[in-house]
Amino acid sequence: MNPLFEALGFGPADILIPQNCDLSRWSVVACDQYTSQPEYWARVADYVGDAPSSLNLVFPESQLNRPDREERIREINRTMEDSDRFRLLEDSLIYVERWLDNGRLRRGLVGVIDLERYEYTPGNAALIRATEGTVLSRIPPRVAVRRNAALELPHILMLLDDADCQVIEHLTAESGEMEQVYDFDLMERGGHITGYRLTEAQMEDVAAQLTALADPALFEAKYNAPGRAPMLFAIGDGNHSLASAKAAYEEKKGQPGAELARYALVELGNLHDESLEFEAIHRVCFGVDGHALLNDLLAHYPGAHLGAGEGQSFRYVLAGEEEVVTVPHPTSQLAVGTLQSFLDGWLPDASMVDYIHGEDVARELGSRPGNIAFLLPAMGKDELFPTVIFDGVLPRKTFSMGEAHDKRFYLEARRIR
Repeated sequence: MNPLFEALGFGPADILIPQNCDLSRWSVVACDQYTSQPEYWARVADYVGDAPSSLNLVFPESQLNRPDREERIREINRTMEDSDRFRLLEDSLIYVERWLDNGRLRRGLVGVIDLERYEYTPGNAALIRATEGTVLSRIPPRVAVRRNAALELPHILMLLDDADCQVIEHLTAESGEMEQVYDFDLMERGGHITGYRLTEAQMEDVAAQLTALADPALFEAKYNAPGRAPMLFAIGDGNHSLASAKAAYEEKKGQPGAELARYALVELGNLHDESLEFEAIHRVCFGVDGHALLNDLLAHYPGAHLGAGEGQSFRYVLAGEEEVVTVPHPTSQLAVGTLQSFLDGWLPDASMVDYIHGEDVARELGSRPGNIAFLLPAMGKDELFPTVIFDGVLPRKTFSMGEAHDKRFYLEARRIR
């Protein structure tokens, strides 16, 4: 890692940019989206056709249980060996402007994090921390995809609590000094994306601003957290994928070539970016007796009842019914934690619940026979860093940074083997 960034755990990388292809067909959305909508991925495959595409380099999670999974992983690994597909940008940061489908502009910086500075275990004191509980059973299938892969393609969005907008936002006015490396429309309501390679002077300025934010005295004053280890970055999207990258690196540590695996490509964004909105992630339970589940939920929490009232509230959708559930004496600071705690004990198999971005999709799925959906309120952005600092990780799938089509699309790549 560039010495300017070594103490920060984030910095420039040797980044691969696809070339000689239609980037609108190359770039597809994060693999952990649309897991209950196989028709989405079928539509993407039809649009991509035989064109070069990151679709051929990633494994959508909706397909992880297919019987030919091992052969599919080997096929992905073989496709990654096409070294003529990419142009190399050495020791670079890429400034990204993403015009979302709603017309808002989201800014980011693509670089690498040092996995030695990142942890996903609850209560850790790392400079880079996960924001949600990690389901350990979800890591091995992802590690299997990454273990023998020559490349990584990032969909991880990492957040910085920069209320004064000193690190990223000013780069908009400076993009004329940079080399433009891509500029195209994304498929499936993904909006438009443009990428610029920072100059050496601009990278030095980013390093200086991040170093100032990482100062322990500033951290203690900002969060009223005397004696606590500074936290500079929080993982916003892609928590399980980054945890899998960490696990894959731990497997290789001490072996030849492990240094490449020590780093992971991410996009850094500002928590205070005006385009960034926290969306709730809803729950849909499949193959259950919805009425029995609902009755047991009400019985589980003393005083819980249907209808509005004092306490935490969320809604359910079941067989055409939609009603508010109120829990007056919750066990968690957030409604999502109260609900998830119950579901973890009630459901015999974790695969019977899916985490849905978008209320309309959750409502439609919850209305199907054998299903029940729970519609949850969104968490405030200002709650994120303090909650992780003082309480540890949030309940898994607490929030989403925008809707599914706003997620990061695969585009850049980096060698990890």
